[in-house]
Parts: sequence; C-alpha cells; structure tokens
Amino acid sequence: MPRLVMKFGGTSVANLDRIRRAAKRVGVEVAKGYEVIVIVSAMSGKTNELVGWVDEISPLYDAREYDAIVSSGENVTAGLMALTLQQMDVPARSWQGWQVPLMTTDAHGSARIEEIPTHNLDAKFAEGMKVAVVAGFQGISPEGRITTLGRGGSDTTAVAFAAAFNADRCDIYTDVDGVYTTDPRVSDKARKLDRIAFEEMLELASLGAKVLQTRSVELAMRYGVKLRVLSSFEEMDDNAGTLVCAEEDIVESNVVAGVAFVRDEAKMTLISVADRPGIAAAIFGPLSEAGVNVDMIVQNISEEGRTDMTFSCPVNEVARAEKAMAEAKASGSINYHDLVADTAVAKVSVVGIGMRSHAGVAAKMFAALQAEGVNIKVITTSEIKISVLIDRKYMELAVQALHDAFELEKVS
Repeated sequence: MPRLVMKFGGTSVANLDRIRRAAKRVGVEVAKGYEVIVIVSAMSGKTNELVGWVDEISPLYDAREYDAIVSSGENVTAGLMALTLQQMDVPARSWQGWQVPLMTTDAHGSARIEEIPTHNLDAKFAEGMKVAVVAGFQGISPEGRITTLGRGGSDTTAVAFAAAFNADRCDIYTDVDGVYTTDPRVSDKARKLDRIAFEEMLELASLGAKVLQTRSVELAMRYGVKLRVLSSFEEMDDNAGTLVCAEEDIVESNVVAGVAFVRDEAKMTLISVADRPGIAAAIFGPLSEAGVNVDMIVQNISEEGRTDMTFSCPVNEVARAEKAMAEAKASGSINYHDLVADTAVAKVSVVGIGMRSHAGVAAKMFAALQAEGVNIKVITTSEIKISVLIDRKYMELAVQALHDAFELEKVS
C-alpha cells in the first residue's frame, strides 16, 4: 500500500480538541488507502516547561538525563493521538524513538539520525495497523540511551521516516498555511507560494524563515522527499499549502522566490590584523570552538601588511565572540588594534533559483535600497542568494521595498 508521512507541530496538538482535529485529517488519508506514519511534537509550550524544570534543578545538567526528560513531551502526544485514532476505529498505536528504533549518534541534545530500520513498523502494518504514531525529536544512541535531535527536530524525524519508508509525500502541518514570499507580518503583499525548490527553501530556512527546520530541508533534498507545508487550521484541500520539491518539478518561477530576514544580527570588526597566511584560521578557529555561529565574512586591506576582518553573528553571541578574541589575543595567536561590535543591524536576503540565469538582480536590489535611503554595511552572495547587513531600524522598510522591486506579489 502507498505510504504517507504526516507531521503535526506543537500548535497543531496543543490541546485535546486540536489532537482530535489532527486525527480526523489522518483518518481522511487512511480512507484514501494510505498507510500513515504520523510524527508528533510535544504539545505547545511543553518542551519549554520541561527545559525550565531541568535548568531549575541542575543548570550544569547531565545531557543524557536532559534528553530523557525533554523527550517525554512527545511521548504523551503520541499516546493521546493513538488513543484518539482508536476511538475513531482506526487501527493505530504509538511508537517511541527507541521502539522503532530510530538510531542516532550519541551527541545528546543535538544527535543526528544514522539509520531507521523499517522491519518493526513493516511487521505491524502487515498485521493490519493503519497508523503508526511516532514521537518526534527523539531516538536512541549506540549505548541505548534516549537522545534528542535539537529544537525543531520533529521536522527532521518526519523527513527521515519519509525517506526510509519511501513515502509518497511528507506533509508538515503547522500554524501557517504554506511558505510565503516574505513574512506576512512585515509585508501585507506577501504571497503564498504553490511550489518552491529545495535549494530556495534551504536558503530561506537558513536565512531566517522559520517555516521549516534547515536540517529537514537538507535531508529532503538529499533523498528527494517531496514536502508539503500546510496549516492544521485550514480546510483540507489537495492543492493546499506549499510543495517543496526538485527544481525540475517547477515549470516556471519568478527570478526571486522570496525575501528573508534575520532581525537580531551583530556586525563585528577586528581592526588592523596582520595580513598573513593562516590569519583567518587563527580568528575563526577560536570562534568555532566558542560556539559562535559566524555567517557573513568580509576582509579589507586597511594599511600595508594589515587587514580588517568583519563578520556577522547572532547578537546574543557577541559576548562569547569578544571573549574568544580576547583570549586568542592574550595567547599571542592573533594581534589586533581593536574589536568593534555593532549590535543594531539586521540581515536581509533575496533568494531565487532564477538568479542563476538572470543578470541584474544585485543591481535591482541595491537600487531599491538606495531609493529608500538604506545604507548597506556588508554584502555576501551565492549562486541563488544575495544578503546584506543594514541598520536594524530600516529592516522592515528594506523588506517591503525589495518585495515591491521584484514584484513578488505577482504570480509568474
């Protein structure tokens, strides 16, 4: 029988009424002839509550016990969903990660999936089970301990199951009705996309769009899993939501698919660093070891034999970056005149696979920002993306201007 993976996020299973609503959607797919694997998140707010309890009891916690505790929210949801389906006369049972088993690395709190053997679920489907309700976000380590995949890990769980079980599609149910050209809260002209390429979605996810977790999109692209993002709160429709698929499955698209932004960025500049081989490694090695998530990097010659090195990072990692650089300077591995941090910037990006074959995207972007008096501090590009750092106070203006400049409200 054909198989379908359906993933329900925390807001979609926030209470019993919403669980019942989600179960009805599952029942519709079962009636169509699918064997369904349902991946569930913890009920909205539950994971934060569990994390808070861990922090209150033991700020320097044992990561293995942390995983045992925070994974319990998904177990509750899985059991409740299975019971609800049974009340609807749909043969269903719940599965915890270790029962599948979903095999992971032993990196507690941020484990990566290594294998999902299919024999246990296959055997139950053969016995008449129609729905396997699997607790998302969790797995089992080589040592037999419960692991978790990091926040948003249920999306990754869903895509991994779709790949392992060769599902026709993986439907991600959330509180938005698809992927938009930009955040509708910033631009009232934002338009829902019917389809978007894996590469575009991956860039948008990594650049601030919070519809899908980045790792889940990477996995879907690698294994060719068709993803559909849709709302739990809209009426069911075969054409609902946004399909995330291969580029060749999209007949024609706009040059730019969307505008993404990250509000809380910081720009850090090391002034007058020695311009010599290995200096970049001496700077970014300590930053990596300190857990600083560096994004945009620009190097400029400041004077003979010296250079300025600028990079961006999340604003909440500035203190960590400053400490790492101070320690590197004290150890003698690098020397610089000053470290200047600008914590009032935002990153705005335009993304689109059409940029590969169309010239002038950068010129149009920069002209649109110039027309609004928005100064660009840093620019980086890739084959399908252009990102700029600007003053945070101009972020919404910049997003709206770019959305208008590329006419993203229009269907290609």
